Amino acid sequence: MKDAISLVQKRKNKNKKIVLVGGCFDILHIGHITFLEKAKKEGDVLVVLLESNQSIRKSKGKDRPINSLKDRAKILSALKYVDVVIPLPPMETDQEYDNLIGKIHPDIIAITKGDPGISHKKRQAKKLGIKLKIVTNIIKDSSTTNLIKLLGYF
Repeated sequence: MKDAISLVQKRKNKNKKIVLVGGCFDILHIGHITFLEKAKKEGDVLVVLLESNQSIRKSKGKDRPINSLKDRAKILSALKYVDVVIPLPPMETDQEYDNLIGKIHPDIIAITKGDPGISHKKRQAKKLGIKLKIVTNIIKDSSTTNLIKLLGYF
């Protein structure tokens, strides 16, 4: 994680506009791709904070994630829109997230309209003086949870 943060800081020092997104990105779908594509258009460097397996289990249930953190990071890194993936350790407090985002200090935090974590991200943006930008709407029926249900995994 330190190497990725250092890489982002070097790019920021070269006057590159940093856009930050975060999420699970468990089973990649069109909603993810659209979100990442539109977020990338907001700046020069797109940084993805990738939630830990433990955090996903806590928020989505014991059978999640479907893909491991390592696999999710590799898949995201292969996308042309994504410049840096930072796999997160389990984080328990807002302060831990705030400290990390403070080290990255992006120009923009990109979100999807209706993001369930919007109040948390608004608080972070305000606290750290970062612009919060809605880059896309949720694409109906395109969520990992919906795909899992459709395929009958649970």
